[in-house]
Parts: sequence; C-alpha cells; structure tokens
Amino acid sequence: MRPRREHLSRREFVSALTAAGSAGLVGLRPDSALAEPPPETTTLRLLQLPAICNAPKYAAGELLKGEGFTDMQYIKIKVPPGSPIKSVGSGEADFSMVDAPSLLMDLEAAQAPIVTLMGVHVGCYELVGTDRVKSIRDLKGKTVSVPRLGSGRHAFVGTMAASVGLDPHKDLNWVEHSSSDAIGLFTEGKIDAFLGFPPVPQDLRAKKIGHVLVDTGVDRPWAQYFCCVLIGNREFVVKNPRATKRVLRAILKASEVCALEPERVARLLVDRGFTERYDYALQTVKEIPSYGKWRQYSAMDSVRFYALRFHEAGFIKSSPQKFLSRYTDWRLVDELKKELKG
Repeated sequence: MRPRREHLSRREFVSALTAAGSAGLVGLRPDSALAEPPPETTTLRLLQLPAICNAPKYAAGELLKGEGFTDMQYIKIKVPPGSPIKSVGSGEADFSMVDAPSLLMDLEAAQAPIVTLMGVHVGCYELVGTDRVKSIRDLKGKTVSVPRLGSGRHAFVGTMAASVGLDPHKDLNWVEHSSSDAIGLFTEGKIDAFLGFPPVPQDLRAKKIGHVLVDTGVDRPWAQYFCCVLIGNREFVVKNPRATKRVLRAILKASEVCALEPERVARLLVDRGFTERYDYALQTVKEIPSYGKWRQYSAMDSVRFYALRFHEAGFIKSSPQKFLSRYTDWRLVDELKKELKG
C-alpha cells in the first residue's frame, strides 16, 4: 500500500471530500442529493471558534460548496468567549457547533432564538488536576478555575463533583479566569484543576504538566453522550429548511472524513488558519472517539442527560423537557438517518 503524505494540496483534498460523498462514505445514495430542490439561499455563515474538536464544521467547507452554497463565510466570534449561542441567536452567524453544557447554561440565563439540530461528537473535554488532586473527590477544598461562574464548564465540573457525593456549591473553591490565564496559574500550581478542550490538554501533556482526572471521551457516563451539538438560528432554519438539511448532511460527511482521514483534516485546519500546530490538531482528531459514529448516540438523550444532571446539582431550574420542547428539532437529522445507510 502506498504510504500517505501528510501534506495534501487543496485540489487533492477537495477530490478526497468529493469522493467521500459520491462513493457513499456515509452511505448516501448519490441520486438523493441531486434529486432535491436547491437550497433556498446560497449564502451561509458558520461561527469560527478556537476549538480543534470543531473539525467537522471546518472540514465541511468544500462539501458545503457541493451542496450549493456559493457564498460561505466563517465568522470569528465577537461576543465573550463561550457564548456562541448569542452570536447564532442574534443572526451574526447561521450555525455553530457548541458544547451541550454551555448551550444549556446560556439558555437558562437568557432565552435565545436558536434550535439544536443534531449531535456531532462525544468527548472533547478533559478535567486536569495537579499532583495535589488524585481523583474528583480530592477536589474538596481545592481551587477550581472556570471562565465564569454560571458557565457550562462551571456546571460540568460541578456535576462531576456531585456525582461522587461532593456539594459543588460548598465543597469546591471556584475562581474565574480566562483559559489562557488558567493555564499559566495551573502551571504555577496556583489553581488545582480546570476543564479544558483541545488544544489545551494536548499542550499540557506535551509539557508533562498535571494529569487527567476525567476524560469525557472514554470515562462514563460522559462518554455515552454527545458533548458537541450543532445549533442554528431559528429564523434561518424555519425559512430555509432545504439549506439547513444540506448543512447537516455536509457536516455528517465531514465527520466521516475526520474519522478516516485525520491527517488530511489536521493539515486543512492548519492551512486554513483554524489552528496553529499540526501535531496537536492531528492528535485531537485522532483522539475524538466518535467522529463518524453519529448513529450510535442520541442527541435528544444527550440534552436530556445534561439538563437532568445540571438540574439535580442545582445549576439550572428548568426541566429537561423545557429545553427539549423549546430549543430542539430533530426532524431533519431523522430524515438524514433514513437516507444515510447504517
């Protein structure tokens, strides 16, 4: 077998993506997409976030062109970090991937006209601790950094603590720091733990700093549910159902490409400026265990799971059913499940 090259030209990468779709990489019958009416709009804006785990959204670029989008933009976030819900809800962007914990906490704090459309992957977050912390139970009395109190990461770590019998509101010393500040403080031993997403855990491992307490990609129950989901602006979704379905299909195809061609995807992420280091990008894409396995998990169960855990731990007052009824619509992804062979 001919060895792969790590660097692939743009033409070659586009050819690989096209082949992925036409050859039925996700089982799509070639005639089903061609038989559909064109999208209602050819303009599309996707939110760009500093998260390598969003790889399917970025790798979908050429596939989206194949779906009929001629004016496609990646919009860098302008709201405070961790608030893509605001950007999508305001219409600044049409779609974004977002982690389910942040989605629930931001919607609990302020309603937004968004709709959750499908799950994308499992397990990008890692809870890391210093040598003073050997397990989640050891967080009692320790200092844990989060971007802000009331954020998704605050509730996520708090729920992990509650799962082992700690009171997340009394037993942990919460402090607020940006991700970059948290890394420096963690390195200096001034905080005991924080929850990070790629490329932060990869960087810490490379520098042999700290250790992993919880890896949501492999540790239950977190590894059983989608971490990141796709959300859309409600007005866009209602007005453009054909375009929305094409967006979902492209991202599902791109997820398959991430699973089968991680080297190509990692190179694209670097070449297009979505991240800087190829080695961290490749490690992340390879380590996300659920790319291409979207049929094996339930987005509805994932939203219900986090909402129930957050409610039980006292981070939200709303019931899981409220989130499901107000902020989700699974009809398009259910259609795609019938069209894409298992």
